[in-house]
Amino acid sequence: MPIIRVEMWEGRTLDQKQELVEVLSKETARITGCGVESVYVILDDIKKENWGAGGQLCSEKYPD
Repeated sequence: MPIIRVEMWEGRTLDQKQELVEVLSKETARITGCGVESVYVILDDIKKENWGAGGQLCSEKYPD
């Protein structure tokens, strides 16, 4: 049972998330030889203010 965890900044649409889950699941199943129903994908939407890079909050480093 492969588990894929994706951490990304919030802001993707439901359609984008659905496509990401579908593609990751199908390709993981193809590569590993398991059934697509055995692949779990966890999407963590994280606010930029809760993510730091280079000693700075990403909300400051990468403002919208």
